Amino acid sequence: MTGFRRYVAIGDSSTEGLMDETEDGGFRGWADRLAQHLADAQDEPLDYANLAVRGLHAAEIHATQLDPALDLRPDLLTLFAGVNDVISVRCDFSALEADLEALFVGAAASGATLATFTMVDPGAVNPLVRHVRGRVFRLNRLIRAAAARHGALLVDFEAYPVAVDPRLWSPDRLHNSALGHARIAAALAWRLGVAGFDAHWADPFPEPPGPHSVRETVTGDVDWVVHHFKPWLGKAVRHVPHGRGVTAKRPVPTVVPRSDASARLG
Repeated sequence: MTGFRRYVAIGDSSTEGLMDETEDGGFRGWADRLAQHLADAQDEPLDYANLAVRGLHAAEIHATQLDPALDLRPDLLTLFAGVNDVISVRCDFSALEADLEALFVGAAASGATLATFTMVDPGAVNPLVRHVRGRVFRLNRLIRAAAARHGALLVDFEAYPVAVDPRLWSPDRLHNSALGHARIAAALAWRLGVAGFDAHWADPFPEPPGPHSVRETVTGDVDWVVHHFKPWLGKAVRHVPHGRGVTAKRPVPTVVPRSDASARLG
């Protein structure tokens, strides 16, 4: 792998790192983990900035993050957008396709290595949201096509069974758990050719997820509706941005210190 000088991440809550909590109450996430893997694998220092903000649609990411990211002159850029569009009450796919294309065009024109990924089958993670499966699969087709047109490296998580393992998902069934973020980082490191990473990121866990009784399943579904879906829906119908008041956690590139960590998936 050729070393990178500056890595910039743009996107929404996934890239921001939600549900991968740190001891100080912040969020780490796959982008931070990927930056650490890159820094540990190369001799040259790596600068890293993360401009992602939760709740943003593709158009908002394009309007608020792309130009600032390009102004930082990265040689590696990760881009993930569109999920908030497809889980909205209404989704205009013509607009979404145009917004994604604008993001990929701008990112590719920078000359930076560009990496992205697809979403998993949401119905396999949360049976209560099977109605959005078609939207997610359509988004994935747009991402694959844009990646192919613009030479972006792609990890197609829809194709990997391990990606829907419940242990990789947080209780809200929308954001990855710490283990999930670690797997995404490992997958992207593999796709980028980072030393020490291979296709083993896609290996299943040694033990299958524990069985759940009907009562446990129903209790879990009710808990999700009460504590996660209803608050989200309340904001959606009132048009309250989920990222209101939130700013990018790492807007200025800073050097990622090398670590002595040897565990690549945790």
